[in-house]
Amino acid sequence: MIRTRSMFMAVALGASVIQPGLTWADPPRETLLIAGSPSLASPLKALAEAYEARHPGIRIRLYLDTSLELRRLIASVENSRTGDSFIGRGPIHLVAPGGDELISRLEQKYYVLPGSARAYAEERLVLVVPESLADDPGSFEGLAKRATVRVAVADPDRTSLGKQTQGLLQAFGLNEALQGRLDVASDSRGVLDHLLSGAADLGIIFMHEAVKERDRVRVVAVAERGYQPTVHSMAMERRCPNRALCEDFLAFLQTPEAQEVIRSTGYAPPGPVDARSAMP
Repeated sequence: MIRTRSMFMAVALGASVIQPGLTWADPPRETLLIAGSPSLASPLKALAEAYEARHPGIRIRLYLDTSLELRRLIASVENSRTGDSFIGRGPIHLVAPGGDELISRLEQKYYVLPGSARAYAEERLVLVVPESLADDPGSFEGLAKRATVRVAVADPDRTSLGKQTQGLLQAFGLNEALQGRLDVASDSRGVLDHLLSGAADLGIIFMHEAVKERDRVRVVAVAERGYQPTVHSMAMERRCPNRALCEDFLAFLQTPEAQEVIRSTGYAPPGPVDARSAMP
């Protein structure tokens, strides 16, 4: 039995999430296991529930762990003598880590099938204000016209959010306009804390984070250019025992229904963003 050190993320309803080191009892006739990142629990769970609704005979299980532990887990399975056992019962079917770097590494080692990866979600930057604020700039460009507002951003040296935000501000030519008015926080949680405490008037975060805080913040604008969004893909594990089922789930990711599910969780389908339809 394979155990990991990372924390288990609980999900109350819908597609089952497996705690590292545990097994499940009485599996249904056909089970599809997706090993993914805890940061993607919301979209993965929503996609699993939507697929199950269309396929009553299929049950999707989610195993959530860090990218490092997922890599170790898959390597252990691939290099084991028994070959396809995972946490005591059943094989891994699909792999959905946070970002595509791990999938590329797994492809190089032939742990996932080359060419099987399907992009299903992108992270989008959004400009947010407290829900109680009546007046806002309306767009990223509008920030240049607000001479006194402070903007909370994440640290570009410590987070991908901060690095992407830095590129966005440069693309919009806002560095000079916002000089002395950027409130740098350690991470996205800090951006929200600074915004909601009044230390900043606006903040720049990922859209999926804004969706989680929709009762407290309002999205003013979705960034359509100026940065390279993080893309999330899913790929088929090399020893997937039911490739037809895996291929069907991967094809489902590209359907309008799945794309709508992705939007509802605060992510965007891969490709050019339409700001009017991107906000859940």
